[in-house]
Amino acid sequence: MADEEKNTKLQLHHLRPAPGSKQPKRRVGRGEAGRRGKTAGRGTKGLKARSKLRIGFEGGQMPLTRRLPKLRGFKNPNKEYFALVNIEALDVFSKDSTVTPDELRARGMVKKRGRVKVLGQGNLDKALTVHAHAFSQSAISKIEAAGGTVHVIER
Repeated sequence: MADEEKNTKLQLHHLRPAPGSKQPKRRVGRGEAGRRGKTAGRGTKGLKARSKLRIGFEGGQMPLTRRLPKLRGFKNPNKEYFALVNIEALDVFSKDSTVTPDELRARGMVKKRGRVKVLGQGNLDKALTVHAHAFSQSAISKIEAAGGTVHVIER
């Protein structure tokens, strides 16, 4: 029984390509008596009759390397994106309240997920405690001038 299993087992040297899937390579340029002698099916003269076309040649069509714009600069994969809020938008909060990124998202003032940065455009006339991941210098000075405090959230 063990001998039968050995004989029926598929082995690497038993594998053959499917019938008709392999065709012999056509040998061109082997004398004028054959159909593809002399110019070997390339026609007469011209660039395509010579040994090689240059890399990227597309038959006179504008090549891909010239159709695409030149790369200007690069995209930094480590760039940090912030959701931006100006201090004029913080006017909707009541006096002495605490403003957090979650509170801003709940009110629809910040759409993106991630970190929040407060910018200094506009004026603030209420004392607020503002928690955010980053602040501009003008935002810090305006919040503190209104009697509020600034807390930077560490990542």
